[in-house]
Amino acid sequence: MLDDLALFIRIVECGSLNAAAQRHAMPPATLTRRLQKLEQALGCRLLHRSARRLLPTEAGWQYYERCRPLLASLQQATSSLDAELNRPAGVVRVLAPVTLAGVLYREAWARFMAQYPDIRLVLQLANERQDLLAEGADLALRVGEQADSLYGQRRLGTGQTVLVAAPDYLARAGWPDSPAALAQHDLLVAEPMRRWRLQDTAGGNATVFQPQDPVRLRVNDMQLAVDLAVAGQGILYCPLRAAEAALASGRLVNPLPGWQGEALPVYALWPPQRALPARVRVLLDFLLDWTAGATPRGAQ
Repeated sequence: MLDDLALFIRIVECGSLNAAAQRHAMPPATLTRRLQKLEQALGCRLLHRSARRLLPTEAGWQYYERCRPLLASLQQATSSLDAELNRPAGVVRVLAPVTLAGVLYREAWARFMAQYPDIRLVLQLANERQDLLAEGADLALRVGEQADSLYGQRRLGTGQTVLVAAPDYLARAGWPDSPAALAQHDLLVAEPMRRWRLQDTAGGNATVFQPQDPVRLRVNDMQLAVDLAVAGQGILYCPLRAAEAALASGRLVNPLPGWQGEALPVYALWPPQRALPARVRVLLDFLLDWTAGATPRGAQ
């Protein structure tokens, strides 16, 4: 009925069926049939028809005057919504763990903002899991398998973890010969990695080591933990990405060479039953590409 109303308004504004039909690129007979259908639905005649032109009836004038601004407002709202859904501009609110956002995606945010200057990012970082709906966020980045099927979700990739220590610390304290021997060492625990999952690369056996207090350090800043490991303060379990440069330079090594950390899946989640606007879609696509390109050697 809205389409027929739009046609009626166009007929009144054009002053004839033929002119309106040309504007809408449809046969005059089709336009006439649509007009008659609208009059039948309303139960009144809207136009006086003559050989030369059409004039609205009294009911037609009232209908035109009341509906024209409403239709214009609806068209404007539709146009604004279309622009929001299809133009990458506006605010994108993202929830993410501190370590994930500050390590794996540290460089990604700057490059994304440079590529999309019309998008404003609001990054809300916390190691505790935040409620996506309660926070009114557009995306949430999470580590680990996501069982909640209520949310839209996309696996971005995988982040490898690693056990590291400085050579001078190991020279002083000795090398552990098993995961259980870690309990005899100075341990640096970076939140939220409280459980150290390790796998024997030769036999495939997996184990979980959970550092018990008193540990040498507990901290919720991964970069600080890596810096203290480089300074020789103890053994750290962390994302490979966080320690990659120090490992490459030899400032850090794996104190258990026969054991590797687990590979953790990284997901993006968004609110259920919501079409992703362009500003959110381009960020999701960007993070997918970035994760694929930034996945360190050894990650899957």
